[in-house]
This record gives sequence, structure tokens and C-alpha cells, in this order.
Amino acid sequence: MRGKTAGVILGALLLVFATRAARAEVVEVRINKLAFVPAQISAHVGDTVEWVNADFVVHTATARNGAWDVIISAHSSGSIVIEADGMVDYYCEHHPNMTGRISVAK
Repeated sequence: MRGKTAGVILGALLLVFATRAARAEVVEVRINKLAFVPAQISAHVGDTVEWVNADFVVHTATARNGAWDVIISAHSSGSIVIEADGMVDYYCEHHPNMTGRISVAK
């Protein structure tokens, strides 16, 4: 009986992890004319946020809380995987007027 119970628990855990992995998405933010577009996005823990730089200059996506700093070359992209829920404000270190916000749910 113990073997069956352990198997059921293991199966349930695998299903939970598979469901989380299956629902992970890529949320794209374009960088165009010195702006993050859209400036506010929603994501879930496990999602990837990808910044696509259409400008001819280097930008960063730098979390104000210090959690991450992504350097995004001209005509290139950079990304992170969201690891915690909450609200994250970010900006470009080279152009401080460029700001964005990510609202992260579990």
C-alpha cells in the first residue's frame, strides 16, 4: 500500500510541475524610439520577459530592486525568467526616463 501512495504523490507532483512548465509564456517588450512598449506588462512566475531592441543604441532593463540587469545591444534582444511574484519597476541605465513595470502573479 505504501508503494501505491508514494506513486500517487509522485505522480501528482509531476503533474503540478508539468502544468507550470506548460503554461510558461514569453512576454515581449519592444524598445522603440527610447521607450519600452508596452511600458506595463503582466506575467506569471516562470514566464520569460524578452526585450527586443529596435533602436540603434544600447539599452538596459534594470530592476530597481537590484534583482536583474539585462544589457540589450542595438537591434538585439535580452531576456530573464521571472522568479518571484510582486511588482517590479525597471528602467534603462543609459536613459533613465525609459521606465517600465512588470506585475507578476504566481
